[in-house]
Amino acid sequence: MTSTDDITTDDITTDGIATHDITTDDITTHDVDFHEVGTDQESAGDGDLDRAIGTFALRIVMAAIGSLELATVELGMRLGLYGALAEEPATPSQLAGRAEIDSRYAREWLEQQATAGIVTIDSEPIDADPDGRVYSLPLAQQACLLDPDSLAHVAPLATFAAAGPGILPELVTAYRKGTGISFGEYGEWIRRAQAAANRPQFTNLLVGDWLAAMPDVVARLEAAPARIADLGCGCGWSSIALARGFESVVVDGYDTDTASVVEARTNADAAGVAERVSFHEDDAGTAAGHYDLVCCFEALHDMAHPVQALSAMRQLAGRDGTVFVVDERAADALTADDPDPTQRFFYAASVLHCLPVGRSEEQSAATGTVMRTAILERYAAEAGYRAVEVLPVDHDMFRFYRLHV
Repeated sequence: MTSTDDITTDDITTDGIATHDITTDDITTHDVDFHEVGTDQESAGDGDLDRAIGTFALRIVMAAIGSLELATVELGMRLGLYGALAEEPATPSQLAGRAEIDSRYAREWLEQQATAGIVTIDSEPIDADPDGRVYSLPLAQQACLLDPDSLAHVAPLATFAAAGPGILPELVTAYRKGTGISFGEYGEWIRRAQAAANRPQFTNLLVGDWLAAMPDVVARLEAAPARIADLGCGCGWSSIALARGFESVVVDGYDTDTASVVEARTNADAAGVAERVSFHEDDAGTAAGHYDLVCCFEALHDMAHPVQALSAMRQLAGRDGTVFVVDERAADALTADDPDPTQRFFYAASVLHCLPVGRSEEQSAATGTVMRTAILERYAAEAGYRAVEVLPVDHDMFRFYRLHV
């Protein structure tokens, strides 16, 4: 499988979009006299402004095309079109039969997907009948769209892009009133996307890569029956990965979202670990007992009261347990026009989701996705920890913290 750590922006191309044929000259500003709106520049300056306008306009156009194409990917996922096409190459009518959809819609979707470079055309019909064209789904696309455990599985990003705009009316209200939106209010598809996006990370990396940075913790979990608390467990894939990685451990997952807890129980049962993994609809403050390892995976920044959560985690771990926090690899400082696309992703997620979720309770810390190391260190100090250790784990999206009591 391909690790996301090995995928760079240079590897992500736009083969299906002839961006090299579009120039800023194609995007004109004939109807706007910028001198009339307050600019007072020489002709050379006007040329620079025109180029800047064209560049930005092109960026929005290309982003719009990408957004629309992600929606067509999500449509294909929900209708099972990629899975049906992966079985074997198909004409529009053959794909329609396998997926039980209308054949004219199947043809339009296939043509769009071919235009975008997602599916390939295997053969053209002799009589030029578009319904006789044969399409297939390349193996690379199958790994990215159909294998939920592959580190290359990026299909959940299409779900985020398609489902996210549905919350915009509530976001407008929240921004105007200074309120929040609970995770549950974002609905089923955002919950599914979040779980699906993190699942391959937990399945492939949690035990073998992340925890391996703490050999003493691994030894403790392997040596004897141990207890692990997984706070903010979502749909349970982190808890399941821990149970699979350590045959004798017992895992308690905690989450405040009812639907996530229900789905987590279903997932644990399907994975065959339900006897050692339990899920509770509670937050960190209500958890009780002593645990050898207390974890919080990509959830602390969403919590309204992170200091209280960290304090509860410290109590659960006691003096001899370990607190392990995984959160976003936020940069140490804000950078305008940041060349790192990951930072752009974090801020977009924060604007649309994480900050509103964090503000859905009273007296919120209002952290947002971009929880820099210094912010976590401050929270940990306020919660009574002696030190925060950043573990030497290389990852594009996450940073790994061991909190010392």
